[in-house]
Amino acid sequence: MKTKVTFKNFLSMHVGIVLIACATYFILVPNHFVTGGMTGLSVILSTVLPIMPQPTWLMVLNVGVLVLGFIFLGKQTGIFTVYCSLGYSALMMVFDGFNLRERIAPNGVTLTEEPFLELVVGITIYAIGTAIIFYAGASSGGMDIVALILQKYTNIDVGKAVLYANSIIAVSSLFVFPNFTTGILSLVGLFMNSFVIDTVIDNFNSCKYFIVITEKPELVAEYIMNELHHGVTVSDAVGAYTQQKKGMVHTVCRRYEAIRLRQAIKKIDENAFMVITTSSEIIGKGFRSV
Repeated sequence: MKTKVTFKNFLSMHVGIVLIACATYFILVPNHFVTGGMTGLSVILSTVLPIMPQPTWLMVLNVGVLVLGFIFLGKQTGIFTVYCSLGYSALMMVFDGFNLRERIAPNGVTLTEEPFLELVVGITIYAIGTAIIFYAGASSGGMDIVALILQKYTNIDVGKAVLYANSIIAVSSLFVFPNFTTGILSLVGLFMNSFVIDTVIDNFNSCKYFIVITEKPELVAEYIMNELHHGVTVSDAVGAYTQQKKGMVHTVCRRYEAIRLRQAIKKIDENAFMVITTSSEIIGKGFRSV
């Protein structure tokens, strides 16, 4: 299914591109943090083969993978992914062209003298940027395209294959850079990156599912439909102990709407019984499309 082009998606992609480019250029690259993907591979290649700066290596790698994507996947590569991949690489080259790192960093290289602090900050910013791009229906290319190619032509577990490939890239930093600490931090950053991306995406998608047992189901349903503009399912319920008949209301809302709904239900029926759970993703009208 094609991702719908909206201003929100377009803006989200640009925010994500800026975040991952800033995290890579100002924090990850100067510290030689290699956390997998084309970014990590470009850091290694720019050190082993310094014929091009890291941003140029990144552009070459991303263009190469995109070409392979169009050859083996066709339109499945996605125009958004192409745009984000090239935009990310181009922004890195712009930063490097203006020597922004040398102008901003106190010592001309790293922002601080604390590698672990920079790892945490850099990976967090990078992962948030990546999650925003994913949420907009795109990706920054690289290993994501490799994963799609593997998924199409092999029986390999794609998630494990990408993790193994990124791990190999991260472990190789132990042999490329003389500082063993850098390699260890790179491995930590690899798993931290995956965790933060999953956490951010789950927070983007999470909603609240309400089950309300009340004597006034019509009023509760009316509030949900007219004020929150969400669908409602109402069914009859009978208490096993009291044998009292009540209505059971089912609905889903955004997290920021949950407090309003909870307060409104209490005003409508102070004796209402509510079960509120968090759902990682809701697919359907008014929420996310398939």
